[in-house]
Amino acid sequence: MSRVVGTHTCRPAAHREAIIVVRPVVRPAEPIKVVVTGAAGQIAYSLLYQIASGAVFGPDQPVYLHLLDIAPMMGVLEGVVMELADCALPLLTGVLPTANPEEAFKDVAAAFLVGAMPRKEGMERKDLLAANVRIFKEQGQALDKVARKDVKILVVGNPANTNALICSKYAPSIPKENFTAMTRLDQNRAQSQLAAKLGVPVKDVKNVIIWGNHSSTQFPDASNAAVKIGGVEKPVTAAVNDDEYLKSTFVTTVQKRGAAVIAARKMSSALSAAKAASDHMRDWFLGTTDRWASMGVISDGSYGTPRDVVFSFPVTISGGKWKIVEGLTITDFARQMLDATGKELLEEKQDALDVCKD
Repeated sequence: MSRVVGTHTCRPAAHREAIIVVRPVVRPAEPIKVVVTGAAGQIAYSLLYQIASGAVFGPDQPVYLHLLDIAPMMGVLEGVVMELADCALPLLTGVLPTANPEEAFKDVAAAFLVGAMPRKEGMERKDLLAANVRIFKEQGQALDKVARKDVKILVVGNPANTNALICSKYAPSIPKENFTAMTRLDQNRAQSQLAAKLGVPVKDVKNVIIWGNHSSTQFPDASNAAVKIGGVEKPVTAAVNDDEYLKSTFVTTVQKRGAAVIAARKMSSALSAAKAASDHMRDWFLGTTDRWASMGVISDGSYGTPRDVVFSFPVTISGGKWKIVEGLTITDFARQMLDATGKELLEEKQDALDVCKD
């Protein structure tokens, strides 16, 4: 670190002597390159400001944004670039809009894979998966070719868990643990539901877990969660004191929340998805302190889950590395839920691999 040396005197003139003051010069951090796919879409519209404002990578970390979308969306994307310029964000050092995956993924340190084929009316989940497998195969190949090997990748586009798995398969030079799927939105929803039930601020609820797939088979689990009430921390199960609620209404409300938002808003939950993506990547880069985060990560078989699928677990993060929380008790009810969502992920994996053979 460079130093600036100055002098300061504080004694009477007759006895004055120089006192050396050393002031460190803090050099600004080098910008990191961050890619967002589907950059002209609704989720990205909320996400880009959060990334560029410092809410994700920290208040002192400059970013250079790479924005990827399909060629027909370049006109819309140009408008997004204009708005980013008009925000006059001090941490935003540059913006690259492109329809070329290799250009977009070049040297990126973080990747938000938001863009995906949306589910349309009458479309089965298998149809959605088939359409998106091809997108994430191509993006995996581009990441493998040009991205940094320590790039942290968050898949938001659905079906997120299996898209992340396929992306990883086609980027063999990047560690599998660097590919994750977003279940933070489900965790935030679960945390919010419990806070409302207990009449406390959402910040006073922690360690709610989302197990498994980001789908209607996911298992929102409050059995290890804690809540602070009147300055005292206690188990959520004791505070709620309603086991039937925690196994039924709570679970189904979180599982179906996305559909409920669409029914009310006539559009998907873009704002909350962007916030969850920001939370996920911020924790991955900056750490989780005393709270757990739910992340879809490559399964090592922990808690009797299928290996080599992207499964949501509770994790802690330090130094940019996630670690699955160990030693939690799995009840008979939880076992049934974990098995059901694991079965779905195995079926999705097979369907996706079959598409890749075409």
